[in-house]
Amino acid sequence: MAPRTVTEPFDVDALLADPATGIIVCCGSGGVGKTTTAAALGVRAAEAGRRVVVLTIDPARRLAQSLGLTELDNTPRPVGGVGTEAGGSLDAMMLDMKRTFDEVVLAHSAPDKAEQILANPFYQAVSSSFAGTQEYMAMEKLGQLRAQADREGTWDLVVVDTPPSRSALDFLDAPKRLGSFLDGRFIRLLMAPARAGGRAYLKVFSVGANLAAATLSKVLGGQFLADVQTFVAALDTMFGGFRERADVTYALLKEPSTAFVVVAAPERDALREAAYFVERLAAESMPLAGVVVNRMQVLAAPGLSGSRAMAAAEQLEDRADDADAVAGAGAGATPALLRLHASLAEVASRHESRVRQFVASHPGVPVSTVPAGATDIHDLDGLRAVGSALGAD
Repeated sequence: MAPRTVTEPFDVDALLADPATGIIVCCGSGGVGKTTTAAALGVRAAEAGRRVVVLTIDPARRLAQSLGLTELDNTPRPVGGVGTEAGGSLDAMMLDMKRTFDEVVLAHSAPDKAEQILANPFYQAVSSSFAGTQEYMAMEKLGQLRAQADREGTWDLVVVDTPPSRSALDFLDAPKRLGSFLDGRFIRLLMAPARAGGRAYLKVFSVGANLAAATLSKVLGGQFLADVQTFVAALDTMFGGFRERADVTYALLKEPSTAFVVVAAPERDALREAAYFVERLAAESMPLAGVVVNRMQVLAAPGLSGSRAMAAAEQLEDRADDADAVAGAGAGATPALLRLHASLAEVASRHESRVRQFVASHPGVPVSTVPAGATDIHDLDGLRAVGSALGAD
C-alpha cells in the first residue's frame, strides 16, 4: 500500500508576515465562522506590524462588538489598541450594499443621470435586494479598498469576509450573473425605445417587439415596466462599466498577492462546500492559501477514550444502585461527567474523521483547525485566542 499523503499545517503566520500578501479572502458556506476568522486574521496581522483593513458582510453585526466598536458602517473605522506597539494598525468596516451601489452610480454618472437613477423605484429595489447584488457590491468595495491602498498607502493588507451565501460558490458566481443581467439582451430590449425615439422606434421595434412589450406590461404592470425602462435609459452610460469592473476585480482575485482562505466547520455539508470551493479555485487558477476548520471538538482529558469513560460510568452507577455503596447526595455527579466526556469524545472522533477524509481527498492543501470555544467570541481577547490557534502559538 502506498504511504498516505500528509498535508502540511496551514502556516497562517507566514501568510500574514509575507509583505507580498495584499488581499486575504475568507470564503465558505454560511454559518462556519468566516466573520470571526477574518477578524482574527486582521487582529493578528495588525499585531505583527501590518496595516490592515477588514471588510465584513455580517448581518448579525457581531464584529463591531468583538472589536470594541460601537458600530460598523461603509466607512473604515480605526480599532484602538491593536497593532500600535508593532507599528501596525487595524481598521474595520461593514459593507452597506445600497450605499456602495449609490457610490458607484455617483462616481460613474453625470449628476443629472445619477439623480434620476437614485430616485428610480426599480433601482431602489435592485440596489437593496436583487439576487447577487450583495456579492457584486462586495467585489466593488474590495476593488475600491485596494485602489485606495495603492493610491494612498493607507493599508498594506485587505481582509475580506465574503457574504453569508447559501452556497460558497455564490461569491464567485453572483457578480457575473448580475453583470450579465444588467448588460443582457432583456435590458437592452427595454432600453431600445428610449434610445430610438420617433421613427427610429418603429424601425427598432417590430410588431412582435410591440406585442412583447405589451405582454410584459400586463405581466409586470405598466408602471413597473416604465420604471425599468427609465432606469435602464438613465443607466445606459454605466452598462459597460458594471461588467468591466467585475472583470477587473475578478482578475485581481487571481493575482499572486491575493490569498483565499476557505473556512469550514467539521460537518459533512460544510466540508463538502469547502471541497467544491477548493476545486473551483483550482479550476479558476485562483491562489488558495489553506483551509481553516472551525469549532473542532477537543477533550479536556484526551487520554480517556469514550468507551472507557462510558464503562467507568456504568460501573459507578451499578455500585450506586447498592444502598451500601451510596456515599451521599453527590454520588451521581461523577458518572454524569463521565457520560458527558463519552459523548464529547464521540463528537471529537467524528470531527477528526471528517477532517481526515477531507485531507485525504485534497492532498497538498494546507489545513488548520480551531477548537470549539465554550462561548461565542465577543471581544478582542477572544479574537486573539482564535488567531493563536491558527498561528504558531
